[in-house]
Amino acid sequence: MISPLTPQQEADLVAAIQQAELATSGEIRVHLEEECPTPEPMDRAAQVFSQLGMHKTAQRNGVLFYVAWSSRQFAVIGDAAINAAVPDDFWERTKELVLDAFRRQQYVLGLQQGIQLAGEQLRRYFPYNADTDQNELDDTISYGAPKPPRP
Repeated sequence: MISPLTPQQEADLVAAIQQAELATSGEIRVHLEEECPTPEPMDRAAQVFSQLGMHKTAQRNGVLFYVAWSSRQFAVIGDAAINAAVPDDFWERTKELVLDAFRRQQYVLGLQQGIQLAGEQLRRYFPYNADTDQNELDDTISYGAPKPPRP
């Protein structure tokens, strides 16, 4: 698969994830794919969330940023515990913050800002505990399958 990110951009996003996770037991992932295979990106984000095992974290506090770059679709989704803890409009505000940067073609910055915002909420509701915390999920960017060639 051809990544829409340069190696430096990918490293910057991983660093943003690691920074956001420093003071929390929460887990953040970014998943990129060329096209969204479902009509609604939230449906696809939920599928990817499950495929990545994000629902298996001990405190159910994973957050996924989903981007289908070619079809220009985006979603952010949180697991049950973080979803129950954040204000009702949190996910919509986070989505709009990211999309605002995307509209200015600042894709990495938008994701970094969204990751930072999610990290702040995770720290608030799921603070880091040195005795029990472990990095339960890989911090690297995950990628979907490439779109099939057209006949």
